Amino acid sequence: MENKEAIYLVSDSVGETAEFVAKAVASQFDGGNIEINRNSYVENTEDIEEVITLATKTNSIIAYTIVVPVLKEYLDKRAQEEGIWVVDLLKPLIDVFQKKFNMEPHHSPGLTRKLDDEYFRKIEAIEFAVKYDDGKDPRGLTEADIVIIGVSRTSKTPLSMYLASSKRLKVANIPLVPEVSPPDELFEVPRKKCVGLIISPNKLNDIRKERLKSLGLNSKSSYADMERILSELEYADKIMKRVGCPIIDVSNNAVEETASLILEMLKIEGNY
Repeated sequence: MENKEAIYLVSDSVGETAEFVAKAVASQFDGGNIEINRNSYVENTEDIEEVITLATKTNSIIAYTIVVPVLKEYLDKRAQEEGIWVVDLLKPLIDVFQKKFNMEPHHSPGLTRKLDDEYFRKIEAIEFAVKYDDGKDPRGLTEADIVIIGVSRTSKTPLSMYLASSKRLKVANIPLVPEVSPPDELFEVPRKKCVGLIISPNKLNDIRKERLKSLGLNSKSSYADMERILSELEYADKIMKRVGCPIIDVSNNAVEETASLILEMLKIEGNY
């Protein structure tokens, strides 16, 4: 056992970075008979002492990705006392960051994992918003963090995407059309998760005319007809009152402003 070559990887997080680097280096020596041992979530000096004890029994190296200064210093000190070769895998690049960019590190473990988790939450939220956009599948209403309802062209889709991408929230939206009854699932959504969007008839009329023009269609279509618009808004008002959700007038709001109002009204914080 004394002659076995080993490397002990020590991390105050998962230790994946240390293991990846160790394997990459070992591969340059044909892997040899090097035994790689990962020691994750090291939180105190007792954890470090366990690694020191093991390393003294073998022909070992200790490599670490510890970012908490007191633990780094303790490990360096104990390794030197025991004559164990020790390598700080992060220090060279951290030093360069500090000098080149005049920045200070957080010295907080697990930030890489946190960033990864945030990224995947964002992707999941965006995929959810796309899947359950415009009432495509009412089953998503029970899984949504927020449900947005309103007539066509009240920015339901842009809001859903904004809340998904910037706040990591799962948002579904349902268009309210007089000829189409809302799904039963809408009336099962808790009031604190639903919000209705309204808009002034004139503003909606202008938006819809521009929309028709951009599509190369006749602006006199019933879609932009004022009587039709008034009928839709009246119908939407009835549905929103039945649902009992808070209502936001988006006539003069940017998407970001409406999103902030939604979060404030529903008392929701983004999944940062």
